[in-house]
Amino acid sequence: MTFPWLEIVKSALAEDVGRGDVTTNALLGAGQGIKAKLVAREDLVVCGLSVMADVFHQVDPRVRMLPEIQEGRGAMAGNTICTIQGPARGVLTGERVALNFFQHLSGVATLTRQYVERVAGTNARIVDTRKTVPGLRLMQKYAVRVGGGHNHRMGLDDGVLIKENHITLAGGVKAAVEQIRATVHHLLRIQVECETLAQVQECLEVGVHAILLDNMDLSTTAEAVRTVNGRALVEASGNMNLDKVRAVAETGVDLISVGAITRSAASKDVSLLIDDEA
Repeated sequence: MTFPWLEIVKSALAEDVGRGDVTTNALLGAGQGIKAKLVAREDLVVCGLSVMADVFHQVDPRVRMLPEIQEGRGAMAGNTICTIQGPARGVLTGERVALNFFQHLSGVATLTRQYVERVAGTNARIVDTRKTVPGLRLMQKYAVRVGGGHNHRMGLDDGVLIKENHITLAGGVKAAVEQIRATVHHLLRIQVECETLAQVQECLEVGVHAILLDNMDLSTTAEAVRTVNGRALVEASGNMNLDKVRAVAETGVDLISVGAITRSAASKDVSLLIDDEA
């Protein structure tokens, strides 16, 4: 099975393995098999099993993984997440790259799940941003979905987002929107970043699809939501954290974008332990 991150995994293995795993190849025979288990060392949301499987497949297609906790489910410290069986050389050579991906993606999914749980019961959805590790955006945005969040633009070609610098260079919100409409096709949605209520009102007058409230305080955010009154999607953004996200959600916004879920998520602690020879 080919996964959409095939080339990312291939590149990571080339970086780590190089011309070959000299230690493993010197110590272990080509025919030696092992059975191992992936164990959680802390509570986490499981994410990245398919990436791990692709890592091992590229190293040695004979390596097999059997999940015991499915993708997107919670694992507690001490739980076995999956078992891995096959040629010892393949398992040990692919181990570090496989764990690097799994630990990072589980970190993104776990942090996303925490944000999603904080806003439960409100109208708000947690969405990611383009603040991703270069080269890993596809994987990180996948992890956000596994954690219960939603994806914003995949890239700059995915939709129109008129930001502060665009507005300044275009000569204002109205001028920017009019120029966009004269240039891009009608299927692309238009979102505008607003720093003031006056800009929000201007967005409503020109009829944009979505409004991004940039670093507005709670009272201003709530006023903006009342002003929009359902005429456009309202997104809150800017220095979002777990302590304040619930209060922001309770203002009535539709979306809350959180750069931290991909930019600052800590890798989760797991271990790959050898059970016995297979």
